[in-house]
Amino acid sequence: MFVIVSRYLIPKGYGGITIFPFVILRTKEHKADAAYVNHEKIHVRQQLELLVLPFFIWYFFEYLVRLIQYKNRKIAYENISFEREAYANEKNIGYLKSRRIWSFLKWI
Repeated sequence: MFVIVSRYLIPKGYGGITIFPFVILRTKEHKADAAYVNHEKIHVRQQLELLVLPFFIWYFFEYLVRLIQYKNRKIAYENISFEREAYANEKNIGYLKSRRIWSFLKWI
């Protein structure tokens, strides 16, 4: 995993994005935030489990379903199973050591 800090690669309103094997963060403050970095590491693991491209297809499809369901972009994003798992466990720095494969499925 490679961590890159660049405000130019991240759209305004976002703090980071993970595209295996890169974690791109908007600021040095994000890089210094252990919970934020752990959140992105959880996405790295999710992407590896789904062999990267299927992860993004699933992510986009689930976002569309949630957008239809909630009719609100922010709420739709927050309810994507991958995001729900990452947000719920971002402060548990040891989470990835005990995480079972495909754990995001229980967040659907």
